[in-house]
Amino acid sequence: MVRNGFAGTSVDQILTESGSSKGAFFHHFPSKQDLAVALMERYVEADLGQLRLALAAVSEVADPVERALGFLAYFETWAEELISEDSACLYIAALSEQDLLDADIRGALQRGILTWRTEVAALLRAALAERPDAPPLDPDDLADHLFATFEGGFLLCRSLQSAAPMRAQLRVFRQLVEATLRG
Repeated sequence: MVRNGFAGTSVDQILTESGSSKGAFFHHFPSKQDLAVALMERYVEADLGQLRLALAAVSEVADPVERALGFLAYFETWAEELISEDSACLYIAALSEQDLLDADIRGALQRGILTWRTEVAALLRAALAERPDAPPLDPDDLADHLFATFEGGFLLCRSLQSAAPMRAQLRVFRQLVEATLRG
């Protein structure tokens, strides 16, 4: 579904990839839409798991500026290990298909995006408080910018068939934040 989209993936393709039978599929998922909801919930949890790992990796860093920059560097370092040239994001796949966006999927998407915003903005808010002379940036907007950088990175990786753009985009984002925080 990430590669072909929801509409472009048939139940038969799912069965072939999973090695399952129609009976087993419909026993667990009354419909293809129910599978999509389960996949989105699983994807959001995995995504938030990565967020939690990054937050844990910098949790002992006392200086708020260094903690924020360390958090961004964590993803920059990890980017190419996660991403391959055919990588895609289930968020993008779901949002591009309006028929897929029922209340359950929309809720899962919003939970993922808003959790990222809340957690990243908290790091950035603390770091920006250390630099009262920094440009007046909204931490929520900056956190959303990081999320958009990830999503844009997925698109670049897939279109250029290379994992390198994700690291490059995250590096540029970190450099911009670092220039803001360190002056």
